Amino acid sequence: MARYTGPVCRLCRRETAASKTGEKIKLFLKGDRCLTKKCAVERRGTAPGQKTQGKGRQKISEYGRQLREKQKMRRYYGVLERQFENYFQTASRKKGTTGTQFLQLLEQRLDNVVYRINLASSRAQARQLVTHRHFTVNGRRVNIPSYLVRPGDVVAVTESSQKSPLFQMLLDAAANRHAPAWLSYNEQEKAAKIERLPGREEIDTPVDEQLIVEYYSR
Repeated sequence: MARYTGPVCRLCRRETAASKTGEKIKLFLKGDRCLTKKCAVERRGTAPGQKTQGKGRQKISEYGRQLREKQKMRRYYGVLERQFENYFQTASRKKGTTGTQFLQLLEQRLDNVVYRINLASSRAQARQLVTHRHFTVNGRRVNIPSYLVRPGDVVAVTESSQKSPLFQMLLDAAANRHAPAWLSYNEQEKAAKIERLPGREEIDTPVDEQLIVEYYSR
């Protein structure tokens, strides 16, 4: 399956339209724009292609709820279907709660870590920056967004990249934000150390991972 290259705001609108509670669901696929009035979810709460509010929300089955939750989480992290399923299979073989292990694996992705330390406005941008070899892990350049970091690893911006206008802007923006507690960011060295794996309460992904576990356990 190829990566989705269409308008990403349609994905948020789809999840909002399918929400059982009617809450506005933002996947923050466009970074800071999602926090402004320009956000498509704020301007148009209907599903893509739906011109009017229609006849109201349709009743969704239990399988439908599981499927939508799976799609929402996959889009949130920008992972393809086969890769997403492989993460679940790996998590199911680990000790502990499968849902938490699943989320931890996704949080360990290098593109997600770059996003979490605020050196990218979205995971899509983080993925592009990693692919263009702007980051090192333990002193070695890594251009694989799905690379899984581990506790003790150090993710840093390369010296040459730090001098670019783009990173000057990103680094200035990162100075006013805080990384999660499981990551320690050194502003002087432009590097972050993975202190430990995050607990479920530290992962702000707006999903019910148990529904995803049930989806794959059918």
